[in-house]
Amino acid sequence: MVAVGCPKTPQRPTLRTCGELGGLPKALGALCEHRDTKSLPRHRDPAQPGLRAPTASGPPAGCEGAPGWAPRPVPAGAEASGALWQQPGTAGCKGGHGGRQHRQLTREARGDPRPSGAAEGCPHPSWRRPRPHGHAPSARGWAGVPRGFGGLREPPRRCGDGTRALRRLGEAVGSSPAAARCLGRLPVRGCSIPPGREGLQSCRAVEVPAGLAGGKEPAAAALPSMSQPIPVQITVGNAQDLKTLKSSLLHTVVRVEYNGAVLGESSKTNVLPDGTAEYDFSTSFEYSPDGPNSLDVLVQKPLLLTLLEVAAKEKKKTEKVTPLAQAVVDLLPLLQGVRSLKVLAPLYAVPAFPSAMPHPEATAGLEVIVSTKELLLSATQFSSGNLLSITLEAAYSVPEAFTPDAQQNYMACLQIPAAGEKELPLLFKNGILKADGEKEPFPRPKNWPLGPLLAPDALNIPNSFIVGGPYEDEDGELTKSEDRAFRIQAESSRRVVWDTEIRCFLDAAAVATLQSRIAECRHWPVELCRMSMSSGGKGKASKLDKRDEDKQIAFHGVAYVNMLHLLCPGVKQIRGAFRVFNYQDSEVFEKTRVQYSIFRDRRSQLGLGKERLGTSPGSKAAPNKAQKEEKDSNATQYSEAGTFLVMEINLDRPLVPKRLREELVQRVKELIPPHPALPPRTEGAKKVVEDYHKRVTSVAVAILREYHELFGKQLPDQGMMDHKTMEEQKRQLNYELNTSGKYFAFKEQLKYSVVKIVREKYLKTTAFETKEKLQEFLSELYVYLVDHMHMALNKLLSGADVSPAPPPYTTRKQLLLFAREAEANKDLNLASLFYKQRIARDQRSIQSWLAYGAFCLLHEDATKAQECFQQAVCLDPQHIQSLLLCGIVAVKLQHYEEAEIFFEDACCLEPSSIIAWTLAGLFYELQNNYIQAERSFREAKKLLRAELEEERRLLEAAEGEEKKPSSPSTDPEKIPDSSADKPPEVVEGVTSNEEATAVQEVPEAAEPQPPPCTIFMKTVEFLMKFNAVRFVHKALAHELLSLQGGPTCAYYLALAWTYLLREDFPRCGQCLCEAARIDPLNPNVWAQKGHLFYLQKDFDKAKDCYERVISFVEDAADMHFVYLRLGSIYLDEKEYGRAKHIYLLACDNSASCLTWLGVGIACYRLEEMLEAEDALSEANALNNTNAEVWGYLALICLQGGRQLEAEQCYKYTVKVGVGAPRAARAAAPLPAQPVPPVSARTAPRLRGSAAQPGPQRAPLSRSSACRTTRCCRRSAPPSTASASATPRSEPT
Repeated sequence: MVAVGCPKTPQRPTLRTCGELGGLPKALGALCEHRDTKSLPRHRDPAQPGLRAPTASGPPAGCEGAPGWAPRPVPAGAEASGALWQQPGTAGCKGGHGGRQHRQLTREARGDPRPSGAAEGCPHPSWRRPRPHGHAPSARGWAGVPRGFGGLREPPRRCGDGTRALRRLGEAVGSSPAAARCLGRLPVRGCSIPPGREGLQSCRAVEVPAGLAGGKEPAAAALPSMSQPIPVQITVGNAQDLKTLKSSLLHTVVRVEYNGAVLGESSKTNVLPDGTAEYDFSTSFEYSPDGPNSLDVLVQKPLLLTLLEVAAKEKKKTEKVTPLAQAVVDLLPLLQGVRSLKVLAPLYAVPAFPSAMPHPEATAGLEVIVSTKELLLSATQFSSGNLLSITLEAAYSVPEAFTPDAQQNYMACLQIPAAGEKELPLLFKNGILKADGEKEPFPRPKNWPLGPLLAPDALNIPNSFIVGGPYEDEDGELTKSEDRAFRIQAESSRRVVWDTEIRCFLDAAAVATLQSRIAECRHWPVELCRMSMSSGGKGKASKLDKRDEDKQIAFHGVAYVNMLHLLCPGVKQIRGAFRVFNYQDSEVFEKTRVQYSIFRDRRSQLGLGKERLGTSPGSKAAPNKAQKEEKDSNATQYSEAGTFLVMEINLDRPLVPKRLREELVQRVKELIPPHPALPPRTEGAKKVVEDYHKRVTSVAVAILREYHELFGKQLPDQGMMDHKTMEEQKRQLNYELNTSGKYFAFKEQLKYSVVKIVREKYLKTTAFETKEKLQEFLSELYVYLVDHMHMALNKLLSGADVSPAPPPYTTRKQLLLFAREAEANKDLNLASLFYKQRIARDQRSIQSWLAYGAFCLLHEDATKAQECFQQAVCLDPQHIQSLLLCGIVAVKLQHYEEAEIFFEDACCLEPSSIIAWTLAGLFYELQNNYIQAERSFREAKKLLRAELEEERRLLEAAEGEEKKPSSPSTDPEKIPDSSADKPPEVVEGVTSNEEATAVQEVPEAAEPQPPPCTIFMKTVEFLMKFNAVRFVHKALAHELLSLQGGPTCAYYLALAWTYLLREDFPRCGQCLCEAARIDPLNPNVWAQKGHLFYLQKDFDKAKDCYERVISFVEDAADMHFVYLRLGSIYLDEKEYGRAKHIYLLACDNSASCLTWLGVGIACYRLEEMLEAEDALSEANALNNTNAEVWGYLALICLQGGRQLEAEQCYKYTVKVGVGAPRAARAAAPLPAQPVPPVSARTAPRLRGSAAQPGPQRAPLSRSSACRTTRCCRRSAPPSTASASATPRSEPT
């Protein structure tokens, strides 16, 4: 048998004094098997062997109980229970029991295990009768057991459990049928706690064997075994720099405390002259998941060490002990897999008086080692669980009724779900009311959830600070710009400050419960109230007081914390401000699904003994009308004052882990498998071409030999042969070759090499489906064979290797310009051809694939756009634009899982990308995931603020170095609105210098349009570049909601672009008018208006807008199309001089076939034939598939009398202009003019021209509005490549 309270008994509370035994029979001490323990007093009795009789003045000799304990007579029938030691007190029982103690012993003699209660303040157990199920226990004790009895820290879960557990425990010891049912997890009649070991474990307050009550010693039946406690060893080593605390320090003692209990004190130790002291003191406490030092306690509370100064002992006086400093040690590492923790805990000085300042120069420290023999949590338990930390910073803008009264305690509480249906209350007490003054500093330390300490600085948690941050980055409420002024004012006004952090460890079951609870209801209540400290008057409170105490709560408020952010992937922290509302049961239940109030309905779980909830702590009268009105006013003062709480919730690991970068890369590879490489046929194709060259050379040599045999060799000095002789020799040579069969032999020699070219070079091994495809292929093959025949013959006749084909005349940038011109002309086939040529020029160019994909996306070919974007990702898996565009096209195809992977990969790859985070937010909003969308937008805004701040810093640094005053800026809002509707007047002909100066006076004062200052406008720019219209609309909607001063000019320009794509001209015009009203000096606005009027065929207004754009100092973004359209208007109005000037400006800005064509037409109409021919030759060199260019060249050749060249140009016009009557219209208005002399320098340029664009002189600024409009009405659609008889380069 093991005695109750033995420290070596598993899962038993340790009783250290006789007073803690609380009147239990002395025979319990004699039953202890562990005689070496010091924590249990040994009562000896002469009636038993080896026992010593007690004295009349106190406990027996050697008993460690409190002095003054004395025996009293035992009633008849209770001798078996032994003598009882009691504390001096009232009559009958010196501890204030009176007749109750006699009734208790009488019941024990009868075998009734239900003793009566104890008087007020008596440490003895006060048993009560069982109450009906659901009846709330008394505030002074649960189940009749006073708090702290037997080391107990937690109450039973239901009233009456203590008595029932005592009865059940006695039956278990006696091996009764009821005990068997209980241990077999079968319910016991009359018992409300769960059966089995858990029930016994939950009611460990009563560990008295029932056999003792009946005077029988129980059998040696072991109780159900529970988890073994783990001792935590604490060793205090040496101290350092103690002289910094007090220079005259001589003797010190270290006291170790934990969880409100003193674990021990070291012996008096001398302080050496260097300020060090060697203590070498050890003590310990037991950790048990179900004991007083449980897991939650170890997480929340630190180890407290107090340094005491021991003054020198004087005569007839005891030693004076004065607290000198305190230190704390965080025990959290013991739960994180650390068995031995060695720290140098800093000692914080105890001030001499409360208002004294601490010693800032004190650097004293105490070496402490905390160790355990085994891990408190296994690696699996720790990895599957999570550490939750909740920091309550302050309540701001509190009601004016809050006064700095010492009797008031400001509290806040919330409950965290544990495993099953359990709830873990977290109580924040001792809030400090601060009056108006300075704001709380940042960063500032967090405090332990402890009561006031002797050293205030010891409350600070090491390496844990409140850092604050911008309001916009918070997760709560009051984050908008209009709330900024209110929060700044509230933070410096009346407030209640806690700055306390409470931690708790959640096991795997609790983590799962937390996730499910958050998913069920996102808002969690945090209750706030003001409690009055008990006055401590004598006597009991009346029943009316208790009833009022339960009903009335002073300033009972509640804040609703949105916890749904914790379910976002990778989120470990939420911090924000949350408004406080008056507590109403219906509203709380509607928002949180919680049906009770912690302060009102579950106050017993909070352990509040001295605090009262009522508004008047000392009042005993019933509440009158004035008190009810005061209660109603208290309920609404939070809302009237605008009170809000600032909280922070941290997790050690996110509830929903974020995908790792490696996982995302793997998923992207699965979505975009690499394309298989084509078989290496480069060498085979090269070989067959070389073989073809050799065959051509051998046939040419054989034909030349036949010619020499027929006509002999002609020497160079014999002069030129006339045309007639040459034709006669050619006829004879053909006749000889045909009659002799050599022509057939030569053809057979070439036939085999041609077949190999078809197979190896063009990979054609199957029959053609239609005759049209056959003819197209034969035409292409013919051009290729003729080109290589010329190369072989030139090499043969020159005797040297022929240089390779010249590089293409055009660049990829110019091909992009040509494609956009064709796209603006609604010639989509030609535009697609140019995009494909651009890709064929360099298949590893990511921008070429993206441009073609954007073209396909605009024209509703999402599948082909997806292929282009995925090909770009294959070329570079870390290209952000390609990943984002893959996500956009996946949304268009409704592949939302793939889109999420692409957006998440982009954000993970480049966390500093504003566009990536914004697009991710827009996508999450499409999926109705508003929490994740809000977090993405917040991250993008944070990056934008940092970027703008860096730009501002660099600008200020540059201005400081240059020391130049900034140029005055013009406020667009001060310019009258009528200026937007008055385009500058331009007279016919060339504008004079005075007029040009007058036109440019206004734009000179204008600054360039600033870049977009919001995340949505930066994203709109990216989306407009790649034609993602759907996302543009969503971004513009957010831009409209986020703007404070109304829409900006950039907003209206982007919105007008979307309407122009849909050809919704009225809405587009409205947007452009608004943009012109906001910023009348923006050239892009007038360029867009010009395009709109041009599409509406209002060429007069279009011309006015274009002329206004040209008059600005700053160019518009799409000047190329402005020049083209303005030049075409001038041509239609027969203003050829101006047209020529505008087209030359376009050629200087970005030359293309259409710009040179405009110059040629203008010069042709001005009868400047030489300049016209040069311009048209430039146009033909850039694009030899334009029928209009060939048509005007034919007209010029006719004007020059070159009939052969004119006929050739006309044939090309017809060949490349099939189905395009624009060329015919261009030749129709030709006037009857005399034919000028023939220019001999035109033909070679025409013959040698090829369909290869030239280098671009300036980068293209693409106009968003011109993608669906017509730039020049004289551009002809191209024909297929096979329809042209001009030489072609080798196909790739």
